Amino acid sequence: MKYPKLKLILIFIILLLYPVYLIKQFYFTDKLPEKPVYEYVGKESCVECHEQEFKDWTGSDHDRSMDIANDTTVLGNFNDAVLVSKNGVKHRMYRNGKKFMVHTEGEDGKMHDYEVKYVFGWTPLQNYLVQFPGGRLQTLAVTWNTLDSVWYYMPDSTYKNEKMNHHNWLFWTNQAQNWNSMCAYCHSTDLKKGYDYQNDTYHTTWSEIDVSCEACHGPGSYHIKWANLPEYARKKIKNFGLIEKTSGLTNKEYIDKCARCHSRRSSLNDYDPHYKNIFDHIIPELPTEPNYYVDGQIKDEDYVWGSFNQSKMYEWGIKCNDCHNVHSGELVLPVEDNSLCLQCHKAEDYNTPNHHHHKGFGEKGEPVISESGVKFEVGSGTQCYNCHMHGRYYMGVDYRRDHSFRIPRPDLSEKLGTPNACNQCHADKSNKWAQGYIEKWYGISRPYQFGEAIFDAQHGVKGAEAQLMKIINAPERTYPVSKRATALSNLTFESDSSRQTLYSELNNIEPQMRLIAVRTLRIESQKDIDKLLPLLSDDTKAVRMETANKLSFMTDDQVPSKYKKTFHEVLNEYEKVLQYNADFPMGKFSLGNFYYVRKKYKLAEKYYLAALKQDPQLDVAKINIAYVYSAMGKPDKAEKYLREVIAKNPDDAASLYNLALILSETGKYKESLDMLIKASKMDGVNPRVFYNIAMMYDFFKDYDSAVKYLKLGIEKSPDVSSYANLYSYYQKYKKTREANALAKEMIRKFPDDPNVQQLKSNSW
Repeated sequence: MKYPKLKLILIFIILLLYPVYLIKQFYFTDKLPEKPVYEYVGKESCVECHEQEFKDWTGSDHDRSMDIANDTTVLGNFNDAVLVSKNGVKHRMYRNGKKFMVHTEGEDGKMHDYEVKYVFGWTPLQNYLVQFPGGRLQTLAVTWNTLDSVWYYMPDSTYKNEKMNHHNWLFWTNQAQNWNSMCAYCHSTDLKKGYDYQNDTYHTTWSEIDVSCEACHGPGSYHIKWANLPEYARKKIKNFGLIEKTSGLTNKEYIDKCARCHSRRSSLNDYDPHYKNIFDHIIPELPTEPNYYVDGQIKDEDYVWGSFNQSKMYEWGIKCNDCHNVHSGELVLPVEDNSLCLQCHKAEDYNTPNHHHHKGFGEKGEPVISESGVKFEVGSGTQCYNCHMHGRYYMGVDYRRDHSFRIPRPDLSEKLGTPNACNQCHADKSNKWAQGYIEKWYGISRPYQFGEAIFDAQHGVKGAEAQLMKIINAPERTYPVSKRATALSNLTFESDSSRQTLYSELNNIEPQMRLIAVRTLRIESQKDIDKLLPLLSDDTKAVRMETANKLSFMTDDQVPSKYKKTFHEVLNEYEKVLQYNADFPMGKFSLGNFYYVRKKYKLAEKYYLAALKQDPQLDVAKINIAYVYSAMGKPDKAEKYLREVIAKNPDDAASLYNLALILSETGKYKESLDMLIKASKMDGVNPRVFYNIAMMYDFFKDYDSAVKYLKLGIEKSPDVSSYANLYSYYQKYKKTREANALAKEMIRKFPDDPNVQQLKSNSW
C-alpha cells in the first residue's frame, strides 16, 4: 500500500518541478548570450538545414570565384600551348609535374617562368594568379577564354591604345593587376586585405577562398547556436541569430547588400557586417564620365549596381531576386522568350510587333553585326533585353548588359554623343535613320532626359543650372538618388539659390547626397567652414571622411573649441583610411596630399616618391612634390619635376605657371617672365598670373607693362582683389589721379565690401 502512495508523491513533485524546468530552459539554459561572439564557420555548417540553397550555389560563379590551382579547377590548356601577343612576345603555358607554369614577360621586362598558384573566375574567362614577394598576388595577362577554349592576351583586348610593357602601371606585374587590392575583396569570404602601408606589403586573409554563404549572410556561429535551441526558445532571438538581414528588406536595402561587390567604388576599410549602410564601408562612384556616358549608360566596367539604381525598375521596388536566383545567379525564368520580363509587363502591350516593330524568329531577313561584333539573328529585335539592356564587351570576351533598362534615344545620341540600342545593333546606320523610325512608330515627342542637363552644364549652356536644380529638388521617384547626386556635383554656384541648395543638401537624409554636397562645396568664406564643421560628427563614415578632407587645411587655432576634439579624432580616422588605400599610386598620392596640407613635408615627400615609383607617369604627383620641395626650400628639386611634366605636356598652363614661380625664386627672372607670359595666354591658368607678370615687370622697372598686365588681370578676373592689386600699384608710385578714379569705380562695383568702404574716407 505504501508504494502507490509514494508513486503519487513522486508524480506530484514532478508536476510541481516541471514549470520550474521550463522557466530554467527558457530563461537560463537555452538563452543565448546578450553580447554574442560572431565567428565565420564555413559553408559545411549550412548544408544540413539549407540543402536546396547549397545545391543552387554549388557550381555557381560565386562558388567558382577563386580556387587553388589543380587538375580540377584549371580550365586552360597547359599542354605546352603557345600564344603570341600583339607586342610580339611569345608566351608558353606548360606543366612542370603537378605545377601549372607560364613563361612570359616579367616585371623587369625579361622572360621568366611563373607558377600559377590560384585560378580566378570560371566563365566566360579564367584568370591565373602568381605569387610575388611581400604577399602580392598578381593576375597574369595570358587569359583563358572558356567560351571558345582558346588563350588570349588580355591587354590586346582591354588596353588597345596602350603601349604595354613592364613600365606601364597596367602591366600584369604592377598595381593595376594586383589581386590583393583590385580583385580579392569580391572573390573570397571575410577578406582582410592586410596592407602594411609602412612596408608596402600584404598579409591578405580569408575565411573561405570563394564567395560562400557567409559572404552575404554574415558570420554563422551565432545562427547555429540559435538553430540548436528548442523552437520555443528561438522566438526572442532577432533575425535567426544573424548579423546580416537578407529577407524582409526594401529594394534599396536589398540591392545595397550587393553593392559592396557589384558596384564601381572606392573602399574606406575592410567590410564589417555590423555597418549600418554601405557608405560606412565604400563610396560608390556616381554614374559620370569616364566610366559612364553623360546620360548614365555603361562605358567602362560598371558591375551593375551603378546602372540598376538609375532605372525605373529600381525606383518602383524591383530587387535582384525578382530576376535572379541569388544562390545560383541564374535567371528565375527564360529571357529569350521574354518570360522573365512578362512577369510584370503585359504581354498584350509589349510582346507584340506593335511595340517592338521587328521581325520574329523564322521570318525572312538578314542578321546584323553590332558595334561590339555580336551577331544578332533575325528575331533578336523581338527580345526585350536586346533593346532595353544592350551590352558591351569587357575583359575581351565578357559581354555585360546595361541594367539601367533604358528606352533607345537616337535623338540624344545625336545631341550628346551617347550610344543607343538601335544604332548599336544597326551599326551601319545613322542616328537620324534610327530616329526616323522611332518617330514613325512612337510619335515625335520625347521626354527630357537627365543627361541633357548634365551635358548642358558641362558645356556652359544657359539655363543648365535651373535644370540641375529641378533634378535635385524633384519629388520622390522622379529621379533616383544617384542622378540627383550627379546633378548636385555639376552645380557651379553661379547664383545664391544654387549655393543655398548646396547648404540644404548638407542635411539631406541620404548619405550620398550629403557626401556629394560636401565634395562639391568650394570653401570661399567662414560661412562655408561653419556649414561643414557639424558634419565632422556625421553618423556615416564616408561623409565624415569627405569633411575631413575638405577641412584638413585648418590649424588648431582656426578650429572652434567645441569642435577641436572631434576634428582631431576624424582627422586620425581619415588618415587611417588613406593608409588603408596607400597600396595604389593614387592612394599614396592622396596620403602625400594629406601630409602636405598638414605641413608634414617629409612624410608628403615620402609618399609622393612612393607613388611615382609605382607609376612613373603620374604627373600630378610630380607637380605636387614640386610644391613640397618649394615649401622645404629646395627649388632645384621642384624645378626638376616641373620640367619633366612640361616636357611631356608643354601646354600645361598650371605647371608652366608654377615653374615660373620657382624660377623666380632661383633668380632666373627672364626665363620666369617668359614662362609667365606664355602661361597667361592659355585656358585655365591661375588668374593671379597677371599679377605675377606685373610684379616681374616692376622688378625690371617697366611701369607701363606692369600696369598693362594688372589691367589684364581685372579684365580676366574682375573681382575685388584684381582691382585692389592695381589700386595698390598706383598708390606705390603716387599716381593719385589714377588711384582715385579706380577707387570710385571699386566703390561703385563692390559697395558691400568692407575694405572698399574704407576708400570712401580718402579725399579725392
